Amino acid sequence: MIDLRFPTALQMVLGIQIAEEDGVRCTSQKLADSLGVNASFVRKLLVPLSRDGIVTSSLGKNGGARLARSSATITLRDIYCSVTEDKKIWVARTAVPCQCVASANIVEFFECIAGEADALVLDMLGRRTVADSVAEIRNLERTRIGRIGGSNTGVSADDAPRPSVCAKAIWP
Repeated sequence: MIDLRFPTALQMVLGIQIAEEDGVRCTSQKLADSLGVNASFVRKLLVPLSRDGIVTSSLGKNGGARLARSSATITLRDIYCSVTEDKKIWVARTAVPCQCVASANIVEFFECIAGEADALVLDMLGRRTVADSVAEIRNLERTRIGRIGGSNTGVSADDAPRPSVCAKAIWP
């Protein structure tokens, strides 16, 4: 089964930062709407993110989610490790019958490959911050709007569909 906690939490954190930059309150319900999920799922993901000092949230009329520290100090690795905890990207099959040289050694061999893959992925995620990622998303948005506005589709940049990251909080 594919684990969607990281991509979901990443979109949540990016949406929270974008809402903050745009001066919009970002609630768990707005995040849930933009993700197409139940607000309780968003709140479940907010628990480890809050525990690990990535986000903070408050209740009430002026409540909502905010980053707990500067977006330039939060890496994608921080988010990944927070919501997936110690889960490995890949794990070896165990209980493989020892029928040949490959099956006799596959668990140890695969654990080595999986460990290397984990280290590479975590290293790459550790080099990207939330601030970097938001800047990249904003550049992608300008490019997307430019393509739509520059095409002969009759759709203006103002009429173009908006991205789904906390969309209802950011774009009316």
